[in-house]
This record gives sequence, structure tokens and C-alpha cells, in this order.
Amino acid sequence: MRTVRTGVAGRQKWAMGCLIAYLLALGVIVLTPISYGAVVLAIRDRIHAATGASFGAGWVEFAGNVILFLPLGFLLTLLFRHAWRGTVLAILLSVAVELAQIVIPDRTPSLRDVAANALGAVVGAAAAWLLVLRRERGRTAGRSGTE
Repeated sequence: MRTVRTGVAGRQKWAMGCLIAYLLALGVIVLTPISYGAVVLAIRDRIHAATGASFGAGWVEFAGNVILFLPLGFLLTLLFRHAWRGTVLAILLSVAVELAQIVIPDRTPSLRDVAANALGAVVGAAAAWLLVLRRERGRTAGRSGTE
């Protein structure tokens, strides 16, 4: 039983360390008074050149926001061991970020960003929850097989 607790504690320490590093990087990305419009357009143009696919820059920005918040949902779920807690906290952080962008020059808050961030957090939380469930099922099956 002690090894299970050590594993959970180790996972939580790992998740907390990664979460701190992630939040620092996220803060720089979302709170810096820089417009990422040129970056989004460059990514769109590269995708178009590589695949021939043609779509608006808004889709690139939406996908970027989903990807940006995916680790947050994942790490919060690992830390709190409940997918809904990780998702709710990630959504609250997303709303706070968008509200903060009201006063940051060259940044524009949007509900679409909140939706994309929430989707990323949900996908990340679901992935973490599936990982936790799979591990716990494996442990339970291992215990019942040895008893």
C-alpha cells in the first residue's frame, strides 16, 4: 500500500512542477502586450503551402488556443485527480486571462478564445483522467490476481 501512496505523491509533485513551469510560460504568452496576428498568418501560410488547404486565420488561432490549454487541463486533473476540477479551474483561468487582456495593449479578449481554451482544457482533462483510470484499473487487477 505504501508504494501506491508514493506513486501518487510522486505524480502530484511531478504535476505541480510541470504546472508551475507551464503557468509561467502561459503568463508570458497570454499577458505580454504583443499581437500574435503575424504569427497566426505565418502559420496559416505554411500550412497552406505544405498541404494546399485553405482556411481563415481564425481557425489557426482557435486551434492554437486549444493546444495552449490542453496541458493545463491535463496537469490540473493529474494534480487534483478529478477531471471536472481540472476543467473548471482551467476555464476560470481562461476567463481571467481574457478579462486581463481588456487592459493589455495590442490584445483583444474574446469569448471564442474562452471556448477554444475550454475545449483544450476538456481534452487535456479527459486524457489525464483516462490515464489515471487505466493505471488504477491495472493496479486493481494486479491486486485481485495476486490475492
